[in-house]
Amino acid sequence: MDRLDLRILDQLQNDASLTNQDLAARVGLSPSACLKRVRRLKESGVIQREVALVAADALGASLHMVVEVTMVRDDKPLYRDFIRRVEAAPEVTQCYQVTGEVDFVLIVNVADMQSYDRFCDSVLYAGDAVHKFRTLISRKRNKFETRLPLGV
Repeated sequence: MDRLDLRILDQLQNDASLTNQDLAARVGLSPSACLKRVRRLKESGVIQREVALVAADALGASLHMVVEVTMVRDDKPLYRDFIRRVEAAPEVTQCYQVTGEVDFVLIVNVADMQSYDRFCDSVLYAGDAVHKFRTLISRKRNKFETRLPLGV
């Protein structure tokens, strides 16, 4: 990956709806060369997918939570079972296996507390993998960024 690839990625992280013509002009390539590079970035998995970012507040009431999960013990089968439940839960938008006092950090988005209770029953209380969890309710999101710093 060279500086041109990084410039393409930088532009697409800002606006993935750019036409190939506009993208090529912004990074200083011919449209055909730019298209080849974008295809290669997609085929190699550097560009995983293109999405629309939706304003959650525009969809109505919602709660954003950070949930710290501590497992019963350090055990791969328990972790795999928990990860399967988390991956199947649409409320979980991010899941990180972390080091330190907790084992996982989840970002959970729900409409209300009743929805969160249902999530807890189906994911956190299901099975015997979770020792304890702590829920932090976000009062306000001060920063939300999907861009990765590329240094270009």
